[in-house]
Amino acid sequence: MALSLGWRAFALFPMNHCGVFVKAMRSSGLPLFPWGHGPRRGVRSLLEPEMKAFLEENTEVTNSGSLTPEIWLRLLTPKCKFWWERADLWPHSDPYWAIYWPGGQALSRYLLDNPDVVRGKSVLDLGSGCGATAIAAKMSGASRILATDIDPIAGMAITLNCELNQLNPFPILTKNILDLEQDKWDLIVLGDMFYDEDLADSLHRWLKNCFWTHRTQVLIGDPGRPQFRGHSIQHQLHKVVEYSLPESTRQENNGLTTSTVWDFQP
Repeated sequence: MALSLGWRAFALFPMNHCGVFVKAMRSSGLPLFPWGHGPRRGVRSLLEPEMKAFLEENTEVTNSGSLTPEIWLRLLTPKCKFWWERADLWPHSDPYWAIYWPGGQALSRYLLDNPDVVRGKSVLDLGSGCGATAIAAKMSGASRILATDIDPIAGMAITLNCELNQLNPFPILTKNILDLEQDKWDLIVLGDMFYDEDLADSLHRWLKNCFWTHRTQVLIGDPGRPQFRGHSIQHQLHKVVEYSLPESTRQENNGLTTSTVWDFQP
């Protein structure tokens, strides 16, 4: 299971993992975390029959094994060829969007259970990945949604996942929003983003600016990764809810057992 034990383990514990994924990233000259740089193409350039067919062929449509059976997603699962193939055979950028990460699961579950948090509000989903949290916000009545991810293939996957859930696709930004002028949002949600110290520092500064400039509420989902637990942002968090993760999610995430939603209060 080279891909599973490569980039997925790296994303959980990137500073300690020395598997094939890190070696491939280093040899390519790319940064060891995805949020700092990325393609600048929009999602429209990916609305091509070849890419759509590739994603449909190499992902499984599923709603099982997560905290949100209400949401259907195209994911990389043991039924998919590239779950078992060597990581370097995947022909595109590393598919972080193809896993429903536990922080995103907690955020999505919380929004579905508490629709008043987003109903009638503008919501920014930062590092959207598969788009599940943005989809949960849409299902719960958010008035305006922007999903962001630097990987344009994630944008295509989000579009397909909206269609799976019979939702009109919402806007998707495939640029590094941390480099752009801040817009006003009622709520910012982000899950599983605190896995690298430099990235965590950049996010912390940006989120503080959003809070103090626009009084934006910020909800963070994380299953307790050491990079998050050890970061100074911990002093500015209020626990909202903690969920016990399904067994399959625990197995896919090195035995992490719970995932928590935090309210950021600088």
